[in-house]
Amino acid sequence: MTVNQIIGDSKNNLFANLGKHFLASMMGSSTSKYDKIISDRKCSLFANLQGKVLEIGPGIGTNLPYYPKDIHWIGIEPNSQTHSSLQKQAEKLGLNIDLRIGNAEWLDAEDNSIDTVISTLVLCSVPNIDYTLQAILRVLKPGGRFLFIEHVAAPQGSLLRQLQNTISPIGKVIGNGCHPDRETWIALGKAGFSSINYERFDAQLPIVSPDIIGVATK
Repeated sequence: MTVNQIIGDSKNNLFANLGKHFLASMMGSSTSKYDKIISDRKCSLFANLQGKVLEIGPGIGTNLPYYPKDIHWIGIEPNSQTHSSLQKQAEKLGLNIDLRIGNAEWLDAEDNSIDTVISTLVLCSVPNIDYTLQAILRVLKPGGRFLFIEHVAAPQGSLLRQLQNTISPIGKVIGNGCHPDRETWIALGKAGFSSINYERFDAQLPIVSPDIIGVATK
C-alpha cells in the first residue's frame, strides 16, 4: 500500500466518522419535528404489538415511546453513535431492549422468528431495497407483519419530483444514503408479501412531503 493510499483511506475514515457524528447530532431535531407531525398515525400503526418486534434503523429511539413494555424488542442499528442515546431512552421508558449492530440487508435474526418488523424512514436510504425486503420476509413468521412509514417519490412529471431527482445524488453522499425519489411502493408490490395495504399522506416537510404508511403481511 502506498503512502497516498494510506492518506486516502485515513481521509475516507475521517469523513465517514464525522458523517456518523453529524447525523447522530442532527437526528434529534429533525426526527422530533417529524414525529410530532405523524404522532397520531404512529399510535394507530403500532397498536396491538406483541411478541418479538424487530425495528430496522431505530436511530436514537424515537419510536420507543409508542411500544408496549411487554414486547421482546430487537433493534438493528448500524450507526453505533446513536446506541448510547437509544439505551438511555429505553431505560427512561422502562423497556428492556436487545440492540444489535447490523444492516437492513442482513438482519441478525433467525428465519421465521419475528412477529413484526418495523421500519420508519429507513427504506429510502438502504443501498438495495429489494434485498432489504427479502431479508424482512425471511425473518418474519408466516402471517407476520411489516409496518412501515416511509417518504417516497412525488408523482412523475411534478415539480417536486424533478427537485427530488436533482437532489438524490447529493442525498446519497451527505444524507445517509437517502433517495428522496425512491418508488418504495413499487418495490413492496414486487417483494412477495401475501397482502399490502398502505395510504399516502403529506408530511408537510420540504422535499420529503410525500409519505406512505401501511402494513405488509407475509
